[in-house]
Amino acid sequence: MSFTPATTPARVCAGLDWAKDDHAVCILGPDGSVLDRFFVVHDAAGLKTLVRRLLKAGVDELGIERGDGPVVDALLQAGLTVLVIAPGQVMNLRSRYGSAGNKDDRFDAYVLADVVRTDRARLRPLVRDSAATTAMRTTVRARRDLVKHRVAAANQLRAHLQLVFPAAASLFAAIDTAISLSFLERFTTQSQADWLSPKRLGTWLSSVGYSGRTDPTILHAKLLATPRGTTGTDADVHAATTSAYVTLLRVLNTQIAVLEDNLTDQLKTHPDTHIYASLPRVKTLRTARLLAEIGDARGKFPTANSLAALAGVAPSTRQSGKVKAVTFRWGCNKQLRDALCDFAGGSRHDNAWAADLYERAIARGHDHPHAVRILGRAWAQVIWRCWHDNLSYDPAQHRALQSILANTANEAA
Repeated sequence: MSFTPATTPARVCAGLDWAKDDHAVCILGPDGSVLDRFFVVHDAAGLKTLVRRLLKAGVDELGIERGDGPVVDALLQAGLTVLVIAPGQVMNLRSRYGSAGNKDDRFDAYVLADVVRTDRARLRPLVRDSAATTAMRTTVRARRDLVKHRVAAANQLRAHLQLVFPAAASLFAAIDTAISLSFLERFTTQSQADWLSPKRLGTWLSSVGYSGRTDPTILHAKLLATPRGTTGTDADVHAATTSAYVTLLRVLNTQIAVLEDNLTDQLKTHPDTHIYASLPRVKTLRTARLLAEIGDARGKFPTANSLAALAGVAPSTRQSGKVKAVTFRWGCNKQLRDALCDFAGGSRHDNAWAADLYERAIARGHDHPHAVRILGRAWAQVIWRCWHDNLSYDPAQHRALQSILANTANEAA
């Protein structure tokens, strides 16, 4: 009795090296021979040409370094299977075909195509999130970018005021709040602030709807206790700079609020909102970040461990001979890691199970970021189960949490 070894079906593969203006394409036959090489311009006509030539050559699978954008949209619409191979992997794969390690678009397209041909079993077809989730991810990341700009602008304004008008730099809790910006719009220099008395300051605060609990007398005392700022003609020059920063922060605050309102509206209609909104200590922004970064394409994460690995909360193990090291995982989706760790770090304040895991990690000598990643990995298991089954998180069904609550109750008794 004879056995015929299993063979990979003969097929034509392609690789595409993405660039800003044009893209290099390589098409390989079943035996690895180059059937075609060409460049396409990154415009509507170029994408049509790309799809037409791929289909004419009989290509059904293509390797590429990124999984988004108009090129990927055109390939998926044409019915092609897209296999994403990360740029870091491509960089390491170059040595497989030569020792020089040179970066060349045509060569990278060949590498991508040949890896699809030889290592297809190791690659997973691209699975796209829904349009609603993709739009939410764009909104979430745009808001975070604006928040970073706001932090930078606030730091610049504070540094500027500490030199020319120190009293205004620390009068209120934060320099980018509405009350701080209103104060700087009304009192742009030290000379204008000198006009204030406790009574006048209290009247002005009432006129702008100040809701803080600090007494105007205390605020006025802070103004007097702080070193005096620049006065005279130079103060007016510095006031123009102050006004520019204040205007910028006003715009950033407005646009951040617009995006937050947008996220609130998006969450109302998204079918996965209930999963993340049920988690402990989450509100609109954390719900939106978790949903947007994890996505709603269940095929992306076949196991909970795959979610933890991509989120960078699972450690990386390296072993050579008798040496074994468990280290920080550098290769991950950093946006996803930040979202999961932000949630995990907050959850310990409202969830006894999360608090116990965190405290035990600290007791073992781990620092705060490491302990939060350990907690994030545990939450990844819970979230994946809820996500996979499309169920809300129910603390009553969380056996580990109920066990800790029961032990706490017994100890108290």
